[in-house]
Amino acid sequence: MQTKLIDSIHNNFFELTNKKISKSEIEKKILPIFLFLNNSKKNKFLISGSQGIGKTTILKILKKDFYKFFNKRLLTLSLDDFYYDKYQRKLLSKSIHSLMMTRGVPGTHDITEILSIINKFNKSQYPIQLPMFDKLSDLKILKKKIIKIKSDILILEGWCCGATPLEKKYLQTNVNELEKKFDKKYIWRNYYNLKLKNEYCELFKKFDGLIYFKTSSFSHVFKWRLKQEKHMKKMYNKTKIGMDNKEIAEFIQHYEKITKWMMKKLPKKADLTIYVDKNQKIRKISNA
Repeated sequence: MQTKLIDSIHNNFFELTNKKISKSEIEKKILPIFLFLNNSKKNKFLISGSQGIGKTTILKILKKDFYKFFNKRLLTLSLDDFYYDKYQRKLLSKSIHSLMMTRGVPGTHDITEILSIINKFNKSQYPIQLPMFDKLSDLKILKKKIIKIKSDILILEGWCCGATPLEKKYLQTNVNELEKKFDKKYIWRNYYNLKLKNEYCELFKKFDGLIYFKTSSFSHVFKWRLKQEKHMKKMYNKTKIGMDNKEIAEFIQHYEKITKWMMKKLPKKADLTIYVDKNQKIRKISNA
């Protein structure tokens, strides 16, 4: 069975990425993710890591092969699909801080809706309706994805999943121009950190296991996020909307502090840490 699974992952990986990976690499660096999920007695998992690091690709491979080889259905949620849209965030930007206009940090997601779906999963209340979000238009998609068949494992994937609240000294140390120019009094940072400490901490506690994708440097994120944006524009044929290079460079500054904090803290906390190089290639996997 394991040989057939490796063959299937090999084919699906190339189909999804147009990149070649050896079967021995799959056995060492991707198969352990499948085995971890299957062998665990737990049934709710977080997958986290910086933007563009490859979380979505791994999820797609899991969805293609997991039921086929382990007879367990996955219900996968993306934190990105629970963003407040630009109109909702405009209200936050006026009442809290102007930087709340940009999606991403804790406080810009509908946590209540995620908790509702977790509750339905726990109680096997189907069908379950999943929201979808269009990043290019920065709006929720009216149509929802309907899950009718009972799932065995729930996975929530998102860039900040599993993040812990930031220590005050680090929170107040400027890591980029965005913080230096627009958050001199730490209002934005204190707000998202309070959200991380409360609502997000409570959300993450609902999950039993954590898989963390760790980049070697935050400097890689710009290239990865730019690649993501170009792919989305091409896929949805929306070349006139979305962000340009300068806007993406500014956009990822909103994520920088928490991403770097996670790089320090999560390898010690995660059940599996997946180390990824600048070319989005998995270098090694380590257990907690």
